[in-house]
Amino acid sequence: MQHAHEPASPETLDRLADAISFHPANESGRLFRDALGRFATGVTVVTTQGPAGPAGMTVNSFASVSLDPPLVLWCPARTSSRHAIFAGAAAWSVHVLGAEQLDICLRFTRNGAGFEGLELGRTALGTPLIPGVAARFDCTTEAVHPGGDHTVLIGRVAQVTVGGPDDHPLVFAAGRFGGFEAAG
Repeated sequence: MQHAHEPASPETLDRLADAISFHPANESGRLFRDALGRFATGVTVVTTQGPAGPAGMTVNSFASVSLDPPLVLWCPARTSSRHAIFAGAAAWSVHVLGAEQLDICLRFTRNGAGFEGLELGRTALGTPLIPGVAARFDCTTEAVHPGGDHTVLIGRVAQVTVGGPDDHPLVFAAGRFGGFEAAG
């Protein structure tokens, strides 16, 4: 972290020399999306039991909200064909994917295979369980809020399952998937 009294490094100066600044309402959505892509996120698959069977969706908008009470959130797009299923669900599970689970991630994107061919378990809340993930948060819906072209779903965590100590998360940044490598 650079402090105000320290000189900028050449790397910082080069980065700032190439910087652009814009108001998102005045530029294309792609430019805003590209800027958001500078923030690396984990990759999850959220599952629920829908009226027509199990439903799942790959999500990178997962975040913690509160430790006491234990709350998390995620945000499905309102244009998603699965939006209504999740927005109306009483319970859902967030599966944090490991670095080697890109195939699971892609199953739950638009036009993916979904649950087809997967051995499927159930959580205590009745939500579909994808085995072998880095972590899982089983939640009951606490609140549903509009959020522009998405909906903010807040869940109260009822149960947490964590994988082994050597599990490393699948990461999404700048439109690409990868693994996490600790610095230093």
